[in-house]
Amino acid sequence: MTTTYAYAATDAQSKLAPFEFQRRDLREHDVQMEVLFCGVCHSDLHQARNEWKNTIFPVVPGHEIVGRVTNVGSQVTKYKVGQLVGVGCLVDSCRTCPSCQEGLEQYCENGFVGTYNGNDRQTGAVTYGGYSTQLVVDEDFVLRVPENLDPAGVAPLLCAGITLYSPLRTWGAGPGKKVGIVGLGGLGHMGVKLAHAMGAHVVLFTTSASKIEDAKRLGADEVVISKNPAEMEAHVNSFDLIVNTVAAQHDLNPFINLLKRDGTLTLVGAPEHDHPSPQVFNLIMKRRRLAGSLIGGIAETQEMLDFCGKHGITSDIEMIQMQQINEAYERMLKSDVKYRFVIDLDSLRK
Repeated sequence: MTTTYAYAATDAQSKLAPFEFQRRDLREHDVQMEVLFCGVCHSDLHQARNEWKNTIFPVVPGHEIVGRVTNVGSQVTKYKVGQLVGVGCLVDSCRTCPSCQEGLEQYCENGFVGTYNGNDRQTGAVTYGGYSTQLVVDEDFVLRVPENLDPAGVAPLLCAGITLYSPLRTWGAGPGKKVGIVGLGGLGHMGVKLAHAMGAHVVLFTTSASKIEDAKRLGADEVVISKNPAEMEAHVNSFDLIVNTVAAQHDLNPFINLLKRDGTLTLVGAPEHDHPSPQVFNLIMKRRRLAGSLIGGIAETQEMLDFCGKHGITSDIEMIQMQQINEAYERMLKSDVKYRFVIDLDSLRK
């Protein structure tokens, strides 16, 4: 057991505060790492405030983690001490169901184990996340971080990056395809960067004209103000794929109207309350699809990191100290960050 320092919420109303606990002793296939950076995901806030009604308190959030290996179990073959590594949203799964066998651990039919707010498959102990000084994870759920990338900017790729990469790859974003990204936040800005690097024609949808310039800087070919009916009408029946990152309840029909025949609208934002049901005929008459997508499996996440390494892609971040996390949550609620907070865990070690 190793003493670990962290920040945790002890109930839905409390602010995150210093918390101390013991990481497990290394199992044969475990990797121990010193956490260097941890991204701040909106899911962290949902869990800390029990907005999804499934939080196990105390909760140590954080699933966008980059660190260096400090020790390995006796049977570890994939990693060595000193290596730069990452951990995303999951740290285990059943490994035997059809989804796991296909490398789609995020859809594990027996339930994957979350990096935090999950239960260890061997002991039942609650998992604690990356708002902490160290982590112990099975090597099969650890990822190689490209050494040419800024490790702080890599951290959000472990959730925000793969959340956008997976649907873009699944539905074939690339040259000759017209791809829309709805929302320019932590998820959306990664969607613009990735779709652009894949060679697609990228259109960013936003309600704010102030985001036009930044969207084009990130790689958008066009920007549409989604509350402007004339701008929306100009794109009717023209998109192969639209990835909707918005986590607030809203009408999906205006975006479904923009899909060409056989086009897909994929939801990746996780709202507290469901969107109103879309009009069925909008789907039927053009054989359009309304789909969802959840992060990615381990192999696909590694593929995403390698793709980002090849193309020099990281998240646009604002670095914070661990002691600023409660302020960061309040700013995140106001969309006052471009585009992802990342915690420097040295601030907690000091």
